[in-house]
Amino acid sequence: MRYLLCGGGTGGHINPAIAIAHGIEKVDTEAVIEFAGTSRGMETRLVPAAGYKLNTVDVYGFRRSLSPKNIKALVKAFTSVKEAKKIIKGFNPDIVIGTGGYASWPCVKAAAKLGVKTLIQEQNAFPGVTTKKLSKYVDTVCISFDESRPRFEDSVQNKLVLTGNPVKENPFTREEARGKLGIADDEIYVLSCGGSLGAEKVNEYCLDAMEIYKDNAKIKQIHSVGKIGWEEFSEVAKKKGLDKREGFMIREYIYDMPLQQAAADIVISRAGAMTYSELACLGRAVIFIPSPNVAEDHQYKNAVVLKDAGAAVVFRESELDGKKLASCILDLAEDGAKRNAMAEKMRSFGKPDALDKIVCEVMKLAGK
Repeated sequence: MRYLLCGGGTGGHINPAIAIAHGIEKVDTEAVIEFAGTSRGMETRLVPAAGYKLNTVDVYGFRRSLSPKNIKALVKAFTSVKEAKKIIKGFNPDIVIGTGGYASWPCVKAAAKLGVKTLIQEQNAFPGVTTKKLSKYVDTVCISFDESRPRFEDSVQNKLVLTGNPVKENPFTREEARGKLGIADDEIYVLSCGGSLGAEKVNEYCLDAMEIYKDNAKIKQIHSVGKIGWEEFSEVAKKKGLDKREGFMIREYIYDMPLQQAAADIVISRAGAMTYSELACLGRAVIFIPSPNVAEDHQYKNAVVLKDAGAAVVFRESELDGKKLASCILDLAEDGAKRNAMAEKMRSFGKPDALDKIVCEVMKLAGK
């Protein structure tokens, strides 16, 4: 069987595709797998690194603001499908799988037109424009939130399958992780970060908050500044005396994220789809600060679903400051019952068997 996986732009679309590819190979040991994406996104690095061939197609996403570039994107939305048909005919896949983003549009649409079996996987609570448009043509739509169902047209409701996002199982228990990091049972461990590149406001608020409660010896914290802000905010941390405070760690990047997540009592994070999926499987009290710079404000929409269920605290970046964040952290640190209740509600959103379910749907289409 031959499988073509499509998606790109950000790791949030590419990593699920790679996870699905690995899952397919475990079930179908003779599978032939290739990828399709653009020549500009993170797929150009991540896909070859995972050992797969990447076919590229020229397509662009639409900008949220009025821009002449949207005219180019509109033209490419049509011409890229013709371009993708060449990839489909050349590789001759039995199934084409899309994991979102504008990079998945051409090949999934072309495959559906050519009569090839198709499946798409949506990571977010509010499906993106590409997913909603493709849902009319594909055979199966795997969703990660039950709350996504009303966002699709009535005509595609029978195609929807609740699977969740394919995340790696965390190899550590809470006790193992805290033992490795030297965190006592009665200490509160806070994990905070704004992403691998960093986020200016998240860094600002977290360092301000840490300065406020740095005399509270019960709280330990690791904060990742990110690559872009490391030089600036590592200096800010030194000026605030955070680098010398025992139990506080300021890092450019957290290389042992599964260990840190397993050990944490409170997590402060953006609300990307894969991040909340990992935290939901673990079950942790989470403070989300959604990125305002993402398509269709999807991070905030993800976070609000969890907030409404009592599983997370959510702050708009523009409405937050260090004092508010510190107050929220101290409240959760002092109220174990509230913290545990949030963690349990968060865990109810976890779908640790998501990859198995998605691969099962792929195999159904394959007739296996």
